[in-house]
Amino acid sequence: MKSLIPSVVAILTPVALVVGQNAGDHYRLRRAEHHARQDVTTSASSTASPVTLSAPTVSGASSAASVATTSSTVDTAVYTFSLAATNPTAVPLSIITANQASSPTLALSSTPTAGASPTFISGAPSLPDVSTIRPSNYPTMDKIPPLDSTEVQQWKQEVANSGISIPDFQPTNPGGCANNTAIATDSTRCWWSCTGCVTDQDITQCPDKNSWGLTYDDGPGYYTPNLLQYLDEKQLKSTFFVVGSRAIQFPSTLQAEFLGQHQIAVHTWSHQPLTTLTNDEIIAELGWTKKVIKDILGITPNMMRPPFGDIDNRVRAISLAMGMTPVIWTRTSATSTFDTDDFNIHNGVTPVQKVLQNWQTILNSASTLDHGFIVLEHDLFQESVEVATGYILPDALAHNPAFKIQPVVSCLGMSIGDAYIETNSTTARSSSASSSTTGSSTRNNAIRQSSLDSLVATTLIVGVSGFALGAFAVLGF
Repeated sequence: MKSLIPSVVAILTPVALVVGQNAGDHYRLRRAEHHARQDVTTSASSTASPVTLSAPTVSGASSAASVATTSSTVDTAVYTFSLAATNPTAVPLSIITANQASSPTLALSSTPTAGASPTFISGAPSLPDVSTIRPSNYPTMDKIPPLDSTEVQQWKQEVANSGISIPDFQPTNPGGCANNTAIATDSTRCWWSCTGCVTDQDITQCPDKNSWGLTYDDGPGYYTPNLLQYLDEKQLKSTFFVVGSRAIQFPSTLQAEFLGQHQIAVHTWSHQPLTTLTNDEIIAELGWTKKVIKDILGITPNMMRPPFGDIDNRVRAISLAMGMTPVIWTRTSATSTFDTDDFNIHNGVTPVQKVLQNWQTILNSASTLDHGFIVLEHDLFQESVEVATGYILPDALAHNPAFKIQPVVSCLGMSIGDAYIETNSTTARSSSASSSTTGSSTRNNAIRQSSLDSLVATTLIVGVSGFALGAFAVLGF
């Protein structure tokens, strides 16, 4: 199948030129909305911890649903899904919209204290005092950090000394695949966004069937405590991919996630598409996020997720040179990525009913896999937390056969301590986290190649048939 890739590229390039603009528009809208919301969030709280209010009262939801719904505010499409269970206190779907009023947030169930010991990780240091965290000691929130700081210079030197060769690629143009047609399908780049290409270092799935690596991106946020409360009630653990700018704003929430035995990982400082940045900018984005997490937790993550899934071999190499393994999400074809699109409820692009239909599609696809999966969800927005706690997680908990829901590091067969540089027990951690489960490396590599082959074949089919629009909309992040 590898030999078919050049031919497929040649056939589909004209199609990409025609339909790629929609993908670029979707990418730009999502990026603009993310940073617009970040600006609002930043201005809403000038202190390290936000003001929290009492929990809202919401109307009940049925324990089972088979729904076909339209949304006049977004589109007139009909979305169909069937849920095995919902949360009895779920916010009604009719309320979870871009225009809904902000509901009160929950307070953390307990406030972490300086010096607390994370006894669940052998050798972990005591919790730092977050009162010493000063935003003035860090880069401006939600902006690419300056490159002339002593910290960035030190991280650059560490990358140079790592022994990992950084490919000499120029940054991509903003706008995703549609604005980079000449290089989008360059196999030497292995640009996941445009081809689904992965390497042995990428984590995109869990090895065991019906294992779900639960992840949430972009927080901590105002509604993260609401999510944490539900996860605690159901005794679920997750991986939180943390934006450095949000960590500096919500340090107590980050500590609560950590002490709750959730995995903490890096999601950059300002949520930029990393392939569009220079090497030094990527180093600054990752380095400052690692630093602020360590300053708050006393411990450093060794996994990262690129915003928008925007990663190529240059970004991979820098990440690995900085001691972090990339984690994306499961992708089974050009038109099937395990992305709920919950992020876009907030900006009105995607109605909640569409998100639940996406979830249904993910479930259907997961049932056909001989391995587990990782899904993209978010804890930054009220709407995404409400759909997670009210609908997606209750439905997953009622699934038959039962899912094993756990953090990414756990689904790989490792301990929670293996998620951090200071306490991991694998000497070659940064070289291949995906091979950590005994005997799984060969199997995972075969699965990844099979997925890529499926992606290429599927893209060829839809391109020749004239139905490539959906495929390239996905490829625009």
